[in-house]
Amino acid sequence: MLPWKRALRPVAALLLTTAVAVVPATTAQAAEQAATSHSGWNDYSCKPSAAHPRPVVLVHGTFANSVDNWLGLAPYLVNRGYCVFSLDYGQLPGVPFFHALGPMDKSAGQLSAYIDTVLAATGAAKADLVGHSQGGMMPRYYLKFLGGAAKVNALVGIAPNNHGTTLAGLTNLLPYFPGAEDLLTTATPALAQQVVGSDFMTKLNAGGDTVPGVRYTVIATKYDEVVTPWRTQFLNGPDVKNVLIQDKCAVDLSEHALLGLTDRIAFHEVTNALDPARATPTTCASVVG
Repeated sequence: MLPWKRALRPVAALLLTTAVAVVPATTAQAAEQAATSHSGWNDYSCKPSAAHPRPVVLVHGTFANSVDNWLGLAPYLVNRGYCVFSLDYGQLPGVPFFHALGPMDKSAGQLSAYIDTVLAATGAAKADLVGHSQGGMMPRYYLKFLGGAAKVNALVGIAPNNHGTTLAGLTNLLPYFPGAEDLLTTATPALAQQVVGSDFMTKLNAGGDTVPGVRYTVIATKYDEVVTPWRTQFLNGPDVKNVLIQDKCAVDLSEHALLGLTDRIAFHEVTNALDPARATPTTCASVVG
């Protein structure tokens, strides 16, 4: 390896660290348990009820996995009568525990196969998807290019990177470090693809943000330090609802990670998106709902 490439590794590491949600300290332990049912989710004997006729598939964010990203939201939904499932995707060879780092078009193919498995197990015709960060955006590739719109009723994105991130301007530094962008792309394709202006983002959003037949909800926080500017998370198109969590509760200080991991105000808004016919107002009091 050339000396200047070796020197770039700390720069790339900084960009990667900034680009993702904080990984809980229990990640390794949680990943080891990913194959088993947790608090009632990933139960393939679960049959959707008349009240909640579609299974909910949770799509984790970058560096996370099918368990640690959902220790808050999955039980919350199970306790409200939903059949809940979560998958691992985007793992790179030789990188244990951490997922959603591989090329996102390939990850969308993994999501497609997983949804087919869930629909076959539950007998449902369609699923609802809830994703955090990359997991709230990557499914749009599945919907748009892999036939997913025929199998999905709704996509709920929690702090999704829908139009690329500037990482609060850090990506503007890439041209000043020769080879840094290539290193980022080679080492962790999904992170490079999430930068504003990437080929992936350009393809994903060409011709419009949405596809017919799917309801979209975006839940964002103005304190997001990962997907910046935070307004770029919002989608344009029919059947879209964009929600700023501080409009529901002005004192909610959740940033990118906590919005998906622990924020029960956001969780309440998720249930409203999954079942709009029974939606109730989301307020600061929703934290105890």
